[in-house]
Amino acid sequence: MAYFLGIDVGTGSARAGLFDEAGRLLAAASRDTKTFNPKPDYMQQSSADIWQAICASVREVISDANVTGADIAGIGFDATCSLVVCTPDGGPVSVAPGGEPEQDVILWMDHRAIKDAEMINDTGAEVLKYVGDVISPEMEIPKLRWLKNNLPQTWDLAGHFFDLPDWLVWRATGTKTRSLCSSVCKWTYMGHKGLNGEGWDSQFLSSVGLEDLTHETYAKIGNRFASPGDNVGQLSQEAADELGLSAGMPVAASLIDAYSGALGTLGAMPDLAPLTQRMAIIAGTSACHIALSQEPVFVQGVWGPYYSVLLPNVWALEGGQSAAGALIDTIIEQHSAGSEMREQARSESISIYEKLSQTLDAMGSETAFLTRDRHVQPDFHGNRSPLADPNRLGAISGLSLAHGGGDLALNYLATLQALAYGSRHILEEMVSRGVPVTALVLSGGLAHNTLFLRELADACQIPVIVPEQSEPVLLGSAMLGAVAAGAMPDLATAMEKMSGPGRSISPRTGQVSQYHDRKYQVFRRMQDDFAAYTTIMHEEEE
Repeated sequence: MAYFLGIDVGTGSARAGLFDEAGRLLAAASRDTKTFNPKPDYMQQSSADIWQAICASVREVISDANVTGADIAGIGFDATCSLVVCTPDGGPVSVAPGGEPEQDVILWMDHRAIKDAEMINDTGAEVLKYVGDVISPEMEIPKLRWLKNNLPQTWDLAGHFFDLPDWLVWRATGTKTRSLCSSVCKWTYMGHKGLNGEGWDSQFLSSVGLEDLTHETYAKIGNRFASPGDNVGQLSQEAADELGLSAGMPVAASLIDAYSGALGTLGAMPDLAPLTQRMAIIAGTSACHIALSQEPVFVQGVWGPYYSVLLPNVWALEGGQSAAGALIDTIIEQHSAGSEMREQARSESISIYEKLSQTLDAMGSETAFLTRDRHVQPDFHGNRSPLADPNRLGAISGLSLAHGGGDLALNYLATLQALAYGSRHILEEMVSRGVPVTALVLSGGLAHNTLFLRELADACQIPVIVPEQSEPVLLGSAMLGAVAAGAMPDLATAMEKMSGPGRSISPRTGQVSQYHDRKYQVFRRMQDDFAAYTTIMHEEEE
């Protein structure tokens, strides 16, 4: 029996999972990672801290699974699309305004480069077509521009700029080959033009002040690329010793964490909808919405089309919400009853989310209708899709003088519904451009939230598939390792063999769907109203 190791680095932790050829999880482990927040919109991490967390997690998995490093046939990595800066020999280069040397990673959700993104968007460059015409400050080109203009010493010291998934592969193998997933999705590389640097637009890079990156055939940002799952190198002796593994095992080209979640889930319940009629929603701290197409489809405010970033010769579209789990937690923490409700949940040995659902159940026979007068505009950290405006902020309408647990429960339900309406907005934009989505496949933390699953199906009026796999993101990375090792001929086969079963939630019709239609109108009106308020205030300033 061959085993495959999946390694995932999320926003706040690094995790490892070991799987067999049928996709069964033998063991999983995680370690928290540090995030530094020196000022608003600045979020930084340490690559050394991340690697240490990975090593500890892998060693625990090997111990718990009672296997040896020699039993593992291949490794796959996924991670957030964070920017890692290092010297030519791989040492850390600080990205912190204060110069802290260990802080060499700009986290994906860092928004320091909003002005740089706006300047880049003003160019109207051709490459912007492949990010829905609006580049995000969460992508790497705005961050690189910010670094050059604000931390010139960092810029001068830098020998390599890596997306975190590619840095992990480099750290494990020494290869500088980049994955198409990260480079196409977050760096404006046009993968459909070739694998040897042909996809970089030198004119675009020069137009935004990054002509330095074109030197030496793009050496600092990559000039060799591979499809996810391709064998790009062997585990080095140094990395093997740190991880407790055997040197020489195949390491796969990596994935962004959301795409690994899509890979690990889209194959569940194949009879319910074809692969190109599914949209994966990976809902953790943020939420990503990924759909596949045989042909390139351009959707305003939706990232892509991206070529071969998940499956070879298949295009992907990516929508997203900048805050999902983070928004829910914020809503709870900001309410005066939040601490008390958490204590009650802890005393009952249930989660705060279960406690809030119980509170809602006690308030009415059909809980969805309880928010008739309570509405949330969920863009607390900007709108990623389809409005593509990082400056947007959130709002709650229908507040009263109440401040107890029942009032918090209404805010909670209205927030879940708002996230569902955000998904509906993305879905509608994709469908209107010819992407025939007929089912949603959910993974991440919200896949365990029964109330959200129901509201999502009802709001979007299509079935929601929930894979039974407990660690779908780790499974996606393990699939990469299986293909790199040659145990699976390709990722499509890995999905077929390793995805496992799932369950589906069907949407309710009648009064429930009519209610959500009305709530969705309010949701869209609140988005329009926010834009109107901004216009009024800017006019006053002028």
